[in-house]
Amino acid sequence: MIVFYSLTVPIVLLTVPVAALGRRPLRRHVLLWVQFHAWCCRWILGIRTRVEGDIPAEPMLFAAKHQAMYETLDLVRILDEPAIVMKRQLADIPVFGWATRRYGCIAIDRSGGASALRAMMREADMALAEQRSILIFPEGTRVAPGEQPPLQPGFSGLYRRLGLPVVPVALDSGRVWPRGWIKRSGIVTMRFGAPIPSGLPRKEIEQRVHDAINALERVA
Repeated sequence: MIVFYSLTVPIVLLTVPVAALGRRPLRRHVLLWVQFHAWCCRWILGIRTRVEGDIPAEPMLFAAKHQAMYETLDLVRILDEPAIVMKRQLADIPVFGWATRRYGCIAIDRSGGASALRAMMREADMALAEQRSILIFPEGTRVAPGEQPPLQPGFSGLYRRLGLPVVPVALDSGRVWPRGWIKRSGIVTMRFGAPIPSGLPRKEIEQRVHDAINALERVA
C-alpha cells in the first residue's frame, strides 16, 4: 500500500497535463497505472490473476462480482479500458474524480432517483458510441465470498438501453484481499461466463445474471 499509493499520487496529478493531449493518451496513462497496480500485487504481495473462459473482442456489458478493490483495477487491464459504472462519491474526489470522468467512467448516484439513472444512461450511450465495453458491478457494493445480494435496479435499465449481451464474471479476490490492510498471497481467479443474449425481460435477465455469477463463484 505504501509503494502503490506513494506513486499513485503523482500519477493522478499527471492526468491533468496528459488529459490535455486527448482522451486516448489519458486512457493509456490510466492503463499504465493499473499495470503498476498489477506489478505491486504480483511482486510485493504475491497476488496474481488467473483468467478462465473466453473474453469477447466486441463491445459487451460485463457484469462482475465485487469482493475487493483488486478487480476494479485489474479488470481495466484485462478488458482493455472499459467504461466502468462507479458510485458518485468516487467521482467527487478532487483530481481523481475529474480524471475518472475524463477517462470515461460512468458515475451513478444511487440516491438520485430517475434523474441519476437517466444521466447514467446518457454516459453509457457515449461509451458505446466509442465502441467500448462497459463494466458494472451489479450487486452495487463489495461482498464477502459466498454472499449473494440481489442485483441493483440500475443494471436492468442499462442492459435494456444498451442492447448488448451480458458476460457474467465470477471471481474470488475476497480470499486474498479482505477488508482492511492485511492481504494474503495467492491466485485470484476470474471466470468469464458465456454471453447472455440481449433483449430478455427484466426478471429473466436479472435472474440469469445473478445465477451465472454465483454459479461460477461456487465452482471457484
